[in-house]
Amino acid sequence: MKISIVIPAHNEAAYLRDCLNSFVEQTYLPNELIVVDDNSFDDTFTIAQSFALKHNWIKVLKRNSSDEHIPGKKIVDTFNYGLEHASEYDLIGKFDADIVLPSNYFELIVNQFQANWKLGMCSGLLFINKKNNWTYENISDKSHIRGPIKLYHKACFNKIGGLRPGVGWDTVDILLAKYHEFETLTIPELQVKHLRPTGHGYSSKNYKAKGIAMYKMRYGLVLAKIAALKMAWQANSPSLYFQAVFGYIQAYLGKKTRYVTKEEGKFIRSYRWKGILAKV
Repeated sequence: MKISIVIPAHNEAAYLRDCLNSFVEQTYLPNELIVVDDNSFDDTFTIAQSFALKHNWIKVLKRNSSDEHIPGKKIVDTFNYGLEHASEYDLIGKFDADIVLPSNYFELIVNQFQANWKLGMCSGLLFINKKNNWTYENISDKSHIRGPIKLYHKACFNKIGGLRPGVGWDTVDILLAKYHEFETLTIPELQVKHLRPTGHGYSSKNYKAKGIAMYKMRYGLVLAKIAALKMAWQANSPSLYFQAVFGYIQAYLGKKTRYVTKEEGKFIRSYRWKGILAKV
Protein backbone atom coordinates (compact mmCIF):
# COMPACT_ATOMS: atom_id res chain seq x y z
CA MET A 1 0.00 0.00 0.00
CA LYS A 2 1.32 3.43 -0.95
CA ILE A 3 1.73 5.75 2.03
CA SER A 4 2.03 9.55 1.99
CA ILE A 5 2.75 11.38 5.24
CA VAL A 6 2.42 15.12 5.84
CA ILE A 7 4.07 16.74 8.88
CA PRO A 8 3.08 20.38 9.59
CA ALA A 9 6.01 21.97 11.42
CA HIS A 10 6.44 25.32 13.14
CA ASN A 11 9.63 25.91 15.16
CA GLU A 12 10.19 22.20 15.76
CA ALA A 13 14.01 22.17 15.69
CA ALA A 14 14.19 20.74 19.21
CA TYR A 15 12.29 17.58 18.21
CA LEU A 16 12.38 17.21 14.43
CA ARG A 17 15.67 15.32 14.10
CA ASP A 18 14.55 12.54 16.44
CA CYS A 19 11.17 12.46 14.73
CA LEU A 20 12.55 12.10 11.21
CA ASN A 21 15.12 9.51 12.30
CA SER A 22 12.22 7.35 13.50
CA PHE A 23 10.66 7.57 10.02
CA VAL A 24 13.93 6.69 8.30
CA GLU A 25 14.34 3.62 10.53
CA GLN A 26 10.93 2.13 9.69
CA THR A 27 10.77 -1.52 8.60
CA TYR A 28 8.05 -0.46 6.10
CA LEU A 29 9.03 2.90 4.67
CA PRO A 30 6.41 5.45 3.57
CA ASN A 31 6.47 6.21 -0.15
CA GLU A 32 6.80 9.89 0.66
CA LEU A 33 7.13 12.13 3.65
CA ILE A 34 6.31 15.81 3.20
CA VAL A 35 7.50 18.22 5.88
CA VAL A 36 5.79 21.59 5.62
CA ASP A 37 7.69 24.37 7.37
CA ASP A 38 5.10 26.95 8.37
CA ASN A 39 6.83 30.26 9.16
CA SER A 40 9.53 28.78 11.38
CA PHE A 41 12.28 31.09 12.61
CA ASP A 42 14.50 28.35 14.06
CA ASP A 43 16.38 25.54 12.23
CA THR A 44 13.28 23.51 11.32
CA PHE A 45 13.75 23.93 7.56
CA THR A 46 17.51 23.26 7.68
CA ILE A 47 17.05 20.04 9.66
CA ALA A 48 14.26 18.79 7.39
CA GLN A 49 16.27 19.67 4.29
CA SER A 50 19.27 17.69 5.57
CA PHE A 51 17.08 14.57 5.63
CA ALA A 52 15.62 15.33 2.20
CA LEU A 53 19.13 15.50 0.73
CA LYS A 54 19.83 11.96 1.97
CA HIS A 55 16.44 10.38 1.25
CA ASN A 56 14.64 11.04 -2.03
CA TRP A 57 11.25 10.08 -0.55
CA ILE A 58 11.40 13.03 1.89
CA LYS A 59 10.28 16.43 0.62
CA VAL A 60 10.41 19.82 2.35
CA LEU A 61 8.05 22.68 1.58
CA LYS A 62 7.86 26.24 2.91
CA ARG A 63 4.47 27.77 3.64
CA ASN A 64 4.08 31.45 4.34
CA SER A 65 1.06 32.20 6.51
CA SER A 66 0.08 34.76 9.12
CA ASP A 67 1.90 34.77 12.45
CA GLU A 68 -1.42 34.63 14.31
CA HIS A 69 -1.85 31.46 16.36
CA ILE A 70 -5.18 29.92 15.35
CA PRO A 71 -5.70 26.65 17.27
CA GLY A 72 -6.47 23.72 14.99
CA LYS A 73 -6.90 25.76 11.83
CA LYS A 74 -3.20 26.51 11.34
CA ILE A 75 -2.31 22.82 11.60
CA VAL A 76 -5.04 21.72 9.19
CA ASP A 77 -4.28 24.48 6.68
CA THR A 78 -0.59 23.53 6.75
CA PHE A 79 -1.47 19.85 6.36
CA ASN A 80 -3.72 20.65 3.40
CA TYR A 81 -0.91 22.65 1.80
CA GLY A 82 1.30 19.57 1.99
CA LEU A 83 -1.51 17.35 0.74
CA GLU A 84 -1.76 19.42 -2.42
CA HIS A 85 1.81 18.31 -3.23
CA ALA A 86 1.27 14.64 -2.39
CA SER A 87 1.60 11.87 -4.95
CA GLU A 88 -0.90 9.03 -5.43
CA TYR A 89 -1.50 7.16 -2.18
CA ASP A 90 -3.60 4.45 -0.53
CA LEU A 91 -2.99 5.71 3.01
CA ILE A 92 -2.57 9.36 3.98
CA GLY A 93 -1.00 10.26 7.31
CA LYS A 94 -1.07 13.44 9.37
CA PHE A 95 1.76 13.37 11.90
CA ASP A 96 3.32 15.90 14.26
CA ALA A 97 7.01 16.80 14.37
CA ASP A 98 7.41 16.06 18.10
CA ILE A 99 6.83 12.30 18.05
CA VAL A 100 9.14 9.27 17.83
CA LEU A 101 7.72 6.15 16.21
CA PRO A 102 8.61 2.53 16.99
CA SER A 103 10.43 1.00 13.99
CA ASN A 104 7.52 -1.30 13.04
CA TYR A 105 4.84 1.40 13.13
CA PHE A 106 3.84 1.36 9.47
CA GLU A 107 4.44 -2.36 9.02
CA LEU A 108 1.86 -3.30 11.66
CA ILE A 109 -0.65 -0.67 10.56
CA VAL A 110 -0.46 -1.67 6.88
CA ASN A 111 -1.15 -5.25 7.97
CA GLN A 112 -4.34 -4.07 9.68
CA PHE A 113 -5.55 -2.12 6.64
CA GLN A 114 -4.84 -5.08 4.35
CA ALA A 115 -6.70 -7.47 6.65
CA ASN A 116 -9.82 -5.31 7.08
CA TRP A 117 -11.38 -3.53 4.11
CA LYS A 118 -13.72 -1.60 6.46
CA LEU A 119 -10.86 -0.04 8.40
CA GLY A 120 -10.84 3.71 7.82
CA MET A 121 -8.38 5.04 10.42
CA CYS A 122 -5.60 3.50 12.48
CA SER A 123 -2.82 4.54 14.86
CA GLY A 124 -0.71 3.56 17.84
CA LEU A 125 -0.88 5.21 21.28
CA LEU A 126 0.98 8.24 22.65
CA PHE A 127 3.28 8.04 25.66
CA ILE A 128 4.95 10.89 27.56
CA ASN A 129 8.08 10.97 29.70
CA LYS A 130 7.32 11.25 33.42
CA LYS A 131 10.36 11.02 35.67
CA ASN A 132 12.28 9.02 33.05
CA ASN A 133 9.39 6.61 32.60
CA TRP A 134 7.31 6.54 29.41
CA THR A 135 3.65 6.40 30.45
CA TYR A 136 0.40 6.58 28.50
CA GLU A 137 -0.72 10.17 27.85
CA ASN A 138 -4.05 9.83 29.60
CA ILE A 139 -6.12 12.61 28.06
CA SER A 140 -8.41 10.33 26.04
CA ASP A 141 -9.59 6.74 25.85
CA LYS A 142 -7.10 4.27 24.40
CA SER A 143 -9.53 3.65 21.55
CA HIS A 144 -9.19 7.28 20.40
CA ILE A 145 -6.91 7.92 17.41
CA ARG A 146 -4.81 10.92 18.39
CA GLY A 147 -4.09 13.86 16.09
CA PRO A 148 -0.27 13.57 16.02
CA ILE A 149 -0.19 10.00 14.62
CA LYS A 150 -3.17 9.48 12.31
CA LEU A 151 -3.33 7.26 9.24
CA TYR A 152 -6.43 7.32 7.03
CA HIS A 153 -7.43 5.02 4.23
CA LYS A 154 -7.99 7.15 1.15
CA ALA A 155 -11.61 5.98 0.79
CA CYS A 156 -12.39 7.08 4.35
CA PHE A 157 -10.51 10.37 4.06
CA ASN A 158 -12.42 11.28 0.90
CA LYS A 159 -15.77 10.18 2.33
CA ILE A 160 -15.47 12.39 5.43
CA GLY A 161 -14.48 15.33 3.24
CA GLY A 162 -10.95 15.73 4.59
CA LEU A 163 -10.11 17.61 7.78
CA ARG A 164 -12.12 20.43 9.33
CA PRO A 165 -10.02 23.61 9.79
CA GLY A 166 -10.31 24.23 13.52
CA VAL A 167 -10.13 22.77 17.02
CA GLY A 168 -11.89 19.41 17.14
CA TRP A 169 -10.69 18.33 13.68
CA ASP A 170 -9.16 15.21 15.26
CA THR A 171 -12.45 14.21 16.90
CA VAL A 172 -15.01 15.04 14.22
CA ASP A 173 -13.02 13.02 11.67
CA ILE A 174 -13.45 9.87 13.80
CA LEU A 175 -17.15 10.53 14.35
CA LEU A 176 -17.72 11.06 10.63
CA ALA A 177 -15.80 7.89 9.84
CA LYS A 178 -18.20 6.03 12.15
CA TYR A 179 -21.16 7.77 10.47
CA HIS A 180 -19.97 6.45 7.11
CA GLU A 181 -19.60 2.94 8.61
CA PHE A 182 -15.82 2.81 8.65
CA GLU A 183 -14.02 1.16 11.55
CA THR A 184 -11.24 2.78 13.56
CA LEU A 185 -8.46 1.01 15.42
CA THR A 186 -5.62 1.75 17.83
CA ILE A 187 -2.80 -0.77 18.26
CA PRO A 188 -1.64 -0.82 21.93
CA GLU A 189 1.76 -2.35 21.21
CA LEU A 190 2.66 0.60 18.98
CA GLN A 191 3.86 2.96 21.69
CA VAL A 192 4.76 6.35 20.24
CA LYS A 193 6.88 8.76 22.25
CA HIS A 194 5.28 12.21 22.49
CA LEU A 195 8.22 14.50 23.21
CA ARG A 196 6.05 17.51 24.04
CA PRO A 197 2.94 16.65 26.11
CA THR A 198 -0.43 17.81 24.80
CA GLY A 199 -1.57 21.07 26.37
CA HIS A 200 1.93 22.50 26.70
CA GLY A 201 1.48 26.24 26.38
CA TYR A 202 -2.34 26.01 26.30
CA SER A 203 -4.21 29.22 27.06
CA SER A 204 -7.82 29.96 27.98
CA LYS A 205 -8.34 30.67 24.28
CA ASN A 206 -7.51 27.05 23.49
CA TYR A 207 -9.91 25.72 26.08
CA LYS A 208 -12.68 28.02 24.91
CA ALA A 209 -12.07 26.75 21.39
CA LYS A 210 -12.85 23.22 22.58
CA GLY A 211 -16.34 24.37 23.53
CA ILE A 212 -16.74 26.04 20.15
CA ALA A 213 -15.71 22.77 18.49
CA MET A 214 -18.39 20.84 20.40
CA TYR A 215 -20.99 23.31 19.18
CA LYS A 216 -19.73 22.86 15.62
CA MET A 217 -20.03 19.08 16.03
CA ARG A 218 -23.66 19.56 17.17
CA TYR A 219 -23.16 17.94 20.58
CA GLY A 220 -25.98 19.84 22.28
CA LEU A 221 -25.41 21.71 25.55
CA VAL A 222 -25.90 18.78 27.96
CA LEU A 223 -23.53 16.50 26.05
CA ALA A 224 -21.04 19.36 25.71
CA LYS A 225 -21.09 19.90 29.48
CA ILE A 226 -20.41 16.21 30.11
CA ALA A 227 -17.55 16.21 27.58
CA ALA A 228 -16.09 19.41 29.10
CA LEU A 229 -16.28 17.90 32.58
CA LYS A 230 -14.41 14.80 31.40
CA MET A 231 -11.71 16.89 29.71
CA ALA A 232 -11.31 19.05 32.82
CA TRP A 233 -10.96 15.97 35.02
CA GLN A 234 -8.41 14.33 32.70
CA ALA A 235 -6.41 17.56 32.46
CA ASN A 236 -6.78 18.20 36.22
CA SER A 237 -7.98 21.71 35.35
CA PRO A 238 -11.39 22.75 36.74
CA SER A 239 -11.21 26.05 34.82
CA LEU A 240 -11.20 24.11 31.55
CA TYR A 241 -14.83 23.12 32.18
CA PHE A 242 -16.05 26.70 32.53
CA GLN A 243 -13.98 27.96 29.61
CA ALA A 244 -15.24 25.18 27.33
CA VAL A 245 -18.89 25.75 28.29
CA PHE A 246 -18.44 29.49 27.79
CA GLY A 247 -16.97 28.78 24.33
CA TYR A 248 -19.96 26.59 23.46
CA ILE A 249 -22.50 29.22 24.51
CA GLN A 250 -20.54 31.94 22.72
CA ALA A 251 -20.58 29.87 19.50
CA TYR A 252 -24.32 29.22 19.91
CA LEU A 253 -25.12 32.90 20.33
CA GLY A 254 -22.81 33.79 17.44
CA LYS A 255 -24.34 31.07 15.23
CA LYS A 256 -20.95 29.74 14.19
CA THR A 257 -20.75 27.61 11.05
CA ARG A 258 -21.10 23.92 11.90
CA TYR A 259 -18.66 21.15 11.02
CA VAL A 260 -21.42 18.64 10.25
CA THR A 261 -24.93 18.43 8.81
CA LYS A 262 -28.04 17.98 10.96
CA GLU A 263 -28.18 14.29 10.04
CA GLU A 264 -24.52 13.79 10.92
CA GLY A 265 -25.08 15.70 14.16
CA LYS A 266 -27.98 13.43 15.10
CA PHE A 267 -25.74 10.40 14.59
CA ILE A 268 -22.91 11.99 16.61
CA ARG A 269 -25.18 12.73 19.58
CA SER A 270 -26.61 9.21 19.52
CA TYR A 271 -23.14 7.67 19.26
CA ARG A 272 -21.82 9.77 22.15
CA TRP A 273 -24.80 9.02 24.40
CA LYS A 274 -24.45 5.28 23.75
CA GLY A 275 -20.82 5.51 24.79
CA ILE A 276 -21.71 7.36 28.00
CA LEU A 277 -24.54 4.98 28.94
CA ALA A 278 -22.33 1.96 28.29
CA LYS A 279 -19.97 3.17 31.03
CA VAL A 280 -22.68 3.89 33.61
